[in-house]
Amino acid sequence: MNSASAPFTRSRSDRMLAGVIGGVARRFGWNANLLRLLYVIFSIASAAFPGIIVYLILWLLMPEEGS
Repeated sequence: MNSASAPFTRSRSDRMLAGVIGGVARRFGWNANLLRLLYVIFSIASAAFPGIIVYLILWLLMPEEGS
């Protein structure tokens, strides 16, 4: 499947909490664990980037894979 045409969906198989980061990593063909680590570091390092709020919004807006 072409990654450009794949929709953003939460992963059912590659998840730590809700599958948001796993879904984004799968969409772009990136390593999910590395993306999780970068997301946490960026969220902690930047006071202007509310990582938890963004994650919760994505959890609510992204459909689950196969739904």
